[in-house]
Amino acid sequence: MPRVWEVPVRDSTRVRDARVAAEEAAAVAGLDERRTAAAALVATELATNLLKYAQGGTMLLDVVDPPVLPEGAAARSVQITAIDHGPGMSDVPSALRDGFSTTRSLGAGLGTCRRLSDDFALHSVPGRGTVAVARLSGSVRPTAGPAPAAPDRGDGGWRPPGVRAGGVNVPFAGAGHSGDAWAWHRDGDRHTLLLADGLGHGTEAARASSAAVEASRQWGHLPPAEALGRLHEALTGTRGAAVAVAQLDTRTGLLRFAGIGNVGARLREGDGWRALLSRPGIVGVHRPGRVREDERPWTGDSLLILHTDGLSSRWSPDPDAGRPATDPAVTAAVTIRDASSPALPVRDDTAVAVLAPVPPNRS
Repeated sequence: MPRVWEVPVRDSTRVRDARVAAEEAAAVAGLDERRTAAAALVATELATNLLKYAQGGTMLLDVVDPPVLPEGAAARSVQITAIDHGPGMSDVPSALRDGFSTTRSLGAGLGTCRRLSDDFALHSVPGRGTVAVARLSGSVRPTAGPAPAAPDRGDGGWRPPGVRAGGVNVPFAGAGHSGDAWAWHRDGDRHTLLLADGLGHGTEAARASSAAVEASRQWGHLPPAEALGRLHEALTGTRGAAVAVAQLDTRTGLLRFAGIGNVGARLREGDGWRALLSRPGIVGVHRPGRVREDERPWTGDSLLILHTDGLSSRWSPDPDAGRPATDPAVTAAVTIRDASSPALPVRDDTAVAVLAPVPPNRS
């Protein structure tokens, strides 16, 4: 079962805990000594910033798939997320410069965190707080250059945008394993995002959601409804899970969705949000007789948010979620942050996974 590290940073002793968690996550991801040291430095700097600028916050560390999937196998990355409800930043570009600091710290700064990371993104709004997400894999990959081109349909017409995905997972009550899990696969032009919520929480819930993730890697070529049928067989003998599967074909520009159980799905269409509905049931325990698939067009302004029931039932997407275009994991982290507060933390294992277009001018 995959480990998720949650480190509440309320005093200086927890900075060391964030560094140790980064080292443990690096070992799981197979990072070498040099990249492990880089992950530890990034985690230490982000935890230090939480104390100095926001009077505390939360660090989340996980081992995840990359946001843009290449053909074939992709190295997994350590994802380090820092979330706070602090005063926010009024000048993000200055904060991202190497060596910038308004207080005495390691001297590394957010600019160095960005330089050491394969991907680094920051979202901050004065009065609402800051979210930072860093990912580090086994080697430094150049991040400059144009976004991957969408495949040409061959008719000289419109080409669907490229796609990327990311997620954030918060275990309930600081547990070492979350009962929620998400996965991201590619099979040619088909990109599949899955989010599973094991029944209840704790080790047995994590076992069920992990089984869904592992089994889903075999069925990336299948449409969502058919994949759910295979997952139902794979989860027999576990306590079961709610599972949602979204699949985008970047050749046709069509998104297909199917779900069983109470995993929520919201798709932005123009200026509004459409709820994509799942059928009642529990994958591995009680499968409905027929699973309906939604099929919707995917555009350069589309955004899909999948979430487990750890979010409040009153939650609704921000109209400008993901605007301007940000890392999907940042959008997921902001969603979780804004649906909770220091006085009202998440009430269950909580995971959010986001599917978003690759901005055409990304560099």
